[in-house]
Order: sequence, then structure tokens, then C-alpha cells
Amino acid sequence: MRLLLVEDDNHVAAALSAILARHGFEVTHARSGEEALQALLPDSGAPFGVVLLDLGLPDQDGFEVCGKIRKRTATPVIMVTARADVRSRIHGLNLGADDYVVKPYDTMELLARIHAVSRRTAAQDTGHGADESPGGPHPPLRLGPVTIELPTRQVSVNGTTVSLTRKEFDLLALLAQRPGVVFRREQIISEVWRTSWEGTGRTLEVHVASLRSKLRMPALIETVRGVGYRLVAPAH
Repeated sequence: MRLLLVEDDNHVAAALSAILARHGFEVTHARSGEEALQALLPDSGAPFGVVLLDLGLPDQDGFEVCGKIRKRTATPVIMVTARADVRSRIHGLNLGADDYVVKPYDTMELLARIHAVSRRTAAQDTGHGADESPGGPHPPLRLGPVTIELPTRQVSVNGTTVSLTRKEFDLLALLAQRPGVVFRREQIISEVWRTSWEGTGRTLEVHVASLRSKLRMPALIETVRGVGYRLVAPAH
């Protein structure tokens, strides 16, 4: 898999590139936001499987670069950030990032996240995403003002389309197919992230917070303490 590493620190980039290469990645190193955007141009070669985007760039704000990348390509983006607050992570997800890691991170954690987003993207590209089933096409899911179109992966609230990332949609679709049923955290992580890796739990919390914010319906997804989450169908 080709991976675009956006990192302005050459020493960090060299060490990380060596590790990634040992795990089978072909790494292209971009030292700035502009270099990253140039590398993602259609005529720049074979497409990348993942973009690993450090937010501390010298020429542009990393969040701004993330937004520009998402407008240019559907390639999964994993943000690397030293900002531990949930609000910053939600902001990145709202801009289209697929996942994030917080510095300092464990190398195996990073590899697990890269493989998780690439597996999910590959499943969607081959038509085996969360919206596929042997029973054929799905009718829209209607939950009060929320409408979820599974085949087109579109979500609207009171007729207004809401832009969700891949995993945000998959998480919402999973919960919405069985309103009121409590989904265990482990089950959600297995279904949406295709992994049983325990460290994904914090990512799940951030994605739930992002969904509540984007849909402007904080009570739609209820936290069942110590167990998981359930979707509470709103009144019509």
C-alpha cells in the first residue's frame, strides 16, 4: 500500500518511514501541507491508500489541510495530533478525517489504525460495506426527523443533508437498524472498525460525540454506562 506521510520533522519522518516500510508500506514523505496537496494530484502517480497527517505543519494549519484533502480525494486520512482535547478531535472528524492518533503514540497502535481504516475502505470499494445485505436494497430508515439512506449513505435531518464521515455513517446505521437495543462497545468496534483492538474504544467515544454534534440531537445516541450505546428513536 502507498502511504502519504505528512510530517515536517525529518528525523521523525525517517524513523517512521523505516518502520512503515518494514511492514510493507511504500511511503512518500511530504514536509508541508502544500507538498501533501501536490502529491495527491491525479497525475502524481498511483493513488495512496492512507494519508498520515501531522497537524503541526509549517505552512498551513493541519485542520485546513485536512479539509482540502477531503475535498480533493476520498483517501482515508488519519490525523496525528498532540491536542488531547475531545473538541479538537471532533473538529478533525467534522472536516473529514477518518481517525486520529494522539502523540506520543505506540507504533503498534498507529499500525492498527492504518490497517483498520484501509480494511474498511477496501470493503466499501468492493461493495461489502455496512449497507449491504443478502436481502437486497434497503428502504430508508426514518427515525423522527432523521432519514438514513443506506444504499447512498446519505443522512438528513428535517430534510437537510448532514455530511458524515465513513465511520460516522456506519456507526449511525448500525445503531439505527435496531433502535432501543443496546450495542456493546466491543460489538460496535468489531462491526464498524473491523477490529477487536481495545485502544479503539476512545475513538468510538469521539465518533459518538461527533455524531451528536453534527445531527444536533444530543439525546439521539444514549450512553449505557459500562455497556455501550443505543439509539433512542425521537418522537415524530
